[in-house]
Amino acid sequence: MATTNAKANSNSNTENGDLDPLWQDVDWAIGQTLIMGWDGTQVTPQIKSLIEDHHLGSIILTAKNLKSAQQTARLVQELQTIAKSAGHPQPLLIALDQENGGVNSLFDEDYVCQFPSAMGVAATGRAELAYEITKATATEISACGVNLMLGPVLDVLNNARYQPLGVRAIGDDPQEVSQYGLAALRGIRDAGMASCGKHFPSYGNLDFLGSNLDVPIITQTLEELSLSALVPFRNAVASGQLDAMLVGGCGISNPSMNVGHACLSDQVVDDLLRNELGFKGVAISECLEMEALSHDMGVQNGVVMAVEAGCDLVLLCRAYDVQLEAIMGLKLGYENGIVTKERILTSVRRVLKLKATCTSWSKALNPPGVSLLSQLHASHLTLSRRAYDDSITVMRDKEKLLPLSGSMHPGEELLLLTPLIKPLPASLMTKSLLAAKNNHSATPMNHEMWVHRGRDRGTIMSGEGAFREFGKNLARYRNEKLLHTSYTANGVRPVHENLINRASCIIIVTADANRNLYQAGFTKHVDMMCSMHRSRGNKKELIVVAVSSPYDFAMDKSIGTYICTFDFTESAMSALVRVLVGEIDPPRGSMPGTLRKSKKVLKSRQHWLVEEYDRSRDAKALNDLLMAVHRATAPDLEFLKTTSAASFTLNNPNIQESHFVVRNSSTQALYGFAATYFTGGVGILGAIFVDPGKRHVSIGRSLHRRALKSLGQQRGIKRVQIGLTFPGVFLGIPSNLELSTVSDWFSNSGWDTQFPRKLTNMVIKDLGNWAVPEGLLQSIQRASISFDLIHGLENADSVLHHVRGNANPEVLELYKYALAENKSCGIVRAKDPVGNLIGTVIISRQNSALITYIPSLLCHAEDVGGIIAPIVPSTPQSTLVLQGLALMGVRQCKSHKAPRALLSWVVDDASESLLAMGFELLQVFDEITNSPDICQN
Repeated sequence: MATTNAKANSNSNTENGDLDPLWQDVDWAIGQTLIMGWDGTQVTPQIKSLIEDHHLGSIILTAKNLKSAQQTARLVQELQTIAKSAGHPQPLLIALDQENGGVNSLFDEDYVCQFPSAMGVAATGRAELAYEITKATATEISACGVNLMLGPVLDVLNNARYQPLGVRAIGDDPQEVSQYGLAALRGIRDAGMASCGKHFPSYGNLDFLGSNLDVPIITQTLEELSLSALVPFRNAVASGQLDAMLVGGCGISNPSMNVGHACLSDQVVDDLLRNELGFKGVAISECLEMEALSHDMGVQNGVVMAVEAGCDLVLLCRAYDVQLEAIMGLKLGYENGIVTKERILTSVRRVLKLKATCTSWSKALNPPGVSLLSQLHASHLTLSRRAYDDSITVMRDKEKLLPLSGSMHPGEELLLLTPLIKPLPASLMTKSLLAAKNNHSATPMNHEMWVHRGRDRGTIMSGEGAFREFGKNLARYRNEKLLHTSYTANGVRPVHENLINRASCIIIVTADANRNLYQAGFTKHVDMMCSMHRSRGNKKELIVVAVSSPYDFAMDKSIGTYICTFDFTESAMSALVRVLVGEIDPPRGSMPGTLRKSKKVLKSRQHWLVEEYDRSRDAKALNDLLMAVHRATAPDLEFLKTTSAASFTLNNPNIQESHFVVRNSSTQALYGFAATYFTGGVGILGAIFVDPGKRHVSIGRSLHRRALKSLGQQRGIKRVQIGLTFPGVFLGIPSNLELSTVSDWFSNSGWDTQFPRKLTNMVIKDLGNWAVPEGLLQSIQRASISFDLIHGLENADSVLHHVRGNANPEVLELYKYALAENKSCGIVRAKDPVGNLIGTVIISRQNSALITYIPSLLCHAEDVGGIIAPIVPSTPQSTLVLQGLALMGVRQCKSHKAPRALLSWVVDDASESLLAMGFELLQVFDEITNSPDICQN
């Protein structure tokens, strides 16, 4: 074993893969591949031994370890001192769950601020708030010595109503989850900490089988996952800001994959996470102390499988005997030749590189603790109150019951009915109850959330205490008496009936009513009683407040007044009081994800100032807007990465263009952009973008209205369309599943989207290995179809006549532009046996001038040859003509040494014959054409 001095002087150069000789000691190397925890608020002999004798390099802290900020800083400092004295070359990774809402491991009302849950932040509609909150939270726990935040949660709630993940997730919209997740990543990084996305590949749509020994299952196909659940993970990886990824312990069962535990599968970790998504950071397994895993294969086998699958840190939460078993398992795996030293050292390199980014001995041994926290606390409290005030969401208030001062007369009684639920870990109530009862069976860690389902019912505490302060606070604000009692699975009892008879307004609180069905039944029963009272002329108003999942009654329109708080911490309940009494008026929150899109919130009637685009003033801001849209959009719109402000400005005398912006005149930032064109009697909406952080507040509607008004004023307009070929940024509405809501948006804006023309971009990714399909050349020869290549406008009369008669006016201008670029572009002509022109296509060299206006030609790292706008009139031979034009195009691209070829603007079902040639689909668009009457709506 290396000496202590050698250990202390070790300095790993992780960039080039060179490792200090210390790491050749397998015991030391294995210690760096494990992350472990323990129970207790002090260092125990067991955790000390793991650090000293087994060289454990990473620690996970939980609520069971932490009493206060000051104690946490001292505890971490002690752990790091033990590691330093034991000769660890780099400090320990110290990881913590601090998601806010109901999941905070560290609670200290004097120094650590409470912020809304991830979904609560999304309800504010402001991604910049996610950045501020995450940075504040990360700064606070960093002050206590923590250097790895286990977050953000990047799961998409595909089956939101029934998933236990609930408000820990941002929502059910992949773009929105990406947007807020990326903002959170920036906040963590700017606080000087490392981040860990979770829970890959997704905890957002799990099937639960019922037993503790049954692992929940993902049943979606890889294609379905790719279109939704994987989008935020993919975008987080692409951002380069994600340091680690927690790989879940769920199973996967679909036609292409049958996995028992995701974190033990090389299909998930090495293939999907690393190879497909390109993740180069640290992969962390879910906790391997799960009953399901130990029952299936035993911890020793599980740890070996996790490392073999590609996990760099294997998580074992608290049981010392299981942790020793895991260490022995890795040693046996190495001795048996199952786990190679190089595999272990690969993980060591990744872990050491991560440590170098987020910690050092000077930081680790001297956490600033409460001295820094006391300086930050006032500003963080202000941020917390603002966030909670902006998150409370009134989804419906049909009877105008809010504020209560407007719907209740003095002396009328208000009844509060609350369920018996366990207080949140992040609350003063929980801390005091635990202290009073000396209860050592606190909330199980979220890493074992399904293992403990139904097992901790004996520790459930009365919800009356959690909501009592809310009731007192509400009564104090109203200066009126308030009746309050709880309800249970026993339903409506005589005590409830008596109180309902007395009250003129009833507030029912629910918490995950879709999974605690007694709450839904109780609420519906009370709603029916109130309706019966009203039918007899008695005043009985009902307000339902969902204090966890907003999906409890989101779709039940019979609940006329419905409010969502997204957690039931003291901070959330205080903000709820301010909404109920009218101190916050109007309430500013909105439902996250698809619920926000489906609801016409008050803000949707907002009108924004729309100005004409000024290139000198707005070009830089437009580039920033395009990048923001790209980061929040699906991977099949990768071409947005290479789209620039210049892409939309043609300066073509035959095409009139008018572009519009919604902007912040103070900061010069663009909130939205719309591009319109007019040529040959056709008015075209070529693009419309809205800043992802400013969606759902009518910016798009304002731009759309102005764009159509401008087009409607053009003399001689015959029709309007969405999408165009020149510039070819959007050929139409993207028709992939994930963006189907875009089509709905245009449909709701007055467009008839029922009969689109499908336009496709296709690609051959590897021209070097592409071969001409067997029999194609012979078929072309038998049909006596000939091809030639021309350059320049002087030879182009027949081509332009052909295009003018068979394509849209903007396609004609595209051909003229290509012919004018005679050095970098040419036209392949197809002719029948008597010399008649029967097809044309544009061929462009790599880096031709066309790439500015067709960004797909630049959306890959390597140069792309272009085969653009094939125009083939419908004849019995049109399929063969198209294939021949594509073949000639591919040959030209190969002769220009292009490694791949893009075929753009394939019309309707013609793509089928090109797929048979070896082309792959890249993007599919729906071009929409309507009469100009829409401009008058």
